[in-house]
Amino acid sequence: MSTAPPEVAWFSALCDDDYEFLGVPDPTLASTWDHCADIVTAAERNGFDNVLLPSGYTLGIDATAFAAGIATRTSRINLLLAVRMGELWPPQLARQLATIDQMAGGRLTINIISSDLPGAPLPSAPRYQRTREYMEVLRTLLDGQPVDFDGEFVSVQLEPPRVGTVSGKCPPFYFGGFSDDAKHTAALAADVFLTWPDTVAGVAATVTEMRDRAAAVGRELKFGLRAHMIVRPTTAEAIDATRRLVSQLDDDTGASIRARALDSASVGVQRQAQLRDSADDDGFAEDGLWTGIGRARSGAGAAIVGNPEEVTAKLNAYRAVGIDAFILSGYPHQAECDLFGRLVLPSLPHRKLWNP
Repeated sequence: MSTAPPEVAWFSALCDDDYEFLGVPDPTLASTWDHCADIVTAAERNGFDNVLLPSGYTLGIDATAFAAGIATRTSRINLLLAVRMGELWPPQLARQLATIDQMAGGRLTINIISSDLPGAPLPSAPRYQRTREYMEVLRTLLDGQPVDFDGEFVSVQLEPPRVGTVSGKCPPFYFGGFSDDAKHTAALAADVFLTWPDTVAGVAATVTEMRDRAAAVGRELKFGLRAHMIVRPTTAEAIDATRRLVSQLDDDTGASIRARALDSASVGVQRQAQLRDSADDDGFAEDGLWTGIGRARSGAGAAIVGNPEEVTAKLNAYRAVGIDAFILSGYPHQAECDLFGRLVLPSLPHRKLWNP
């Protein structure tokens, strides 16, 4: 286990992913400016280090516009803005991100997204080639350096924009993906590799593989775990909460929700399905790791479940195999944020992983 305390982040459901009962839309939990802002301010109030602002197209509200607005309503929490590579020309994106970082006083971090552009699918290899090119140009410009790049998707010779980040450096790139193309891209260009829920042994194997891939190209990575949380004062209450969450979900509705996501056919999503298939009759893949959320969610589909001591022990088990950062969520997101903030976070050492 690293001696440095981990970064602990929460999630604001900009992508229409907030429920009291999975699969049952609730107008009061729909993605709106007010609702998502309430989640972010709750995360800051509870002492989280960072908050993920996810990106969607058919779902929810725009993450970049939201980040600019919420930057002026917060003062301490970092903002982990999801940005899909290819949606905006890199020089303009660099100016946009630097401006938001200034609005946030240097608190911007970036989650690189490589899923298909809406209405313009690409096979994996060229899609990640585009991502690598965008990341290289974006990092150069946000580092305040001139760029001279001629690639398959980006060809640009340009001085850096006058506007820069507070630190004068590119914010860290958080990056997730499980195909070979994605892992190759992460090894070459990411700062923090994000993995989805898995058994402790499964996460350990991913960390080892990605450390080796990064070392082979002369780089080092930090590692983050994206997972859901269900923490209650007692184990029995936490188990009851898992059952209540899926009590109104039918399989057809769950399949429809999963299919709406742009990454619904990815290697990572397939791994989450395998984890569900390996679970016991109550949906547990191993002690404290419940896969029921994946019945109605593409992407990260499992939750860490238990009382405060059990949840803390599970998080420490992941830390022991190399996890440096946790990006957490729960349903409903604001209520679970308050529960985790009250029951677990005070006893879990944590810090900002990156200091602008």
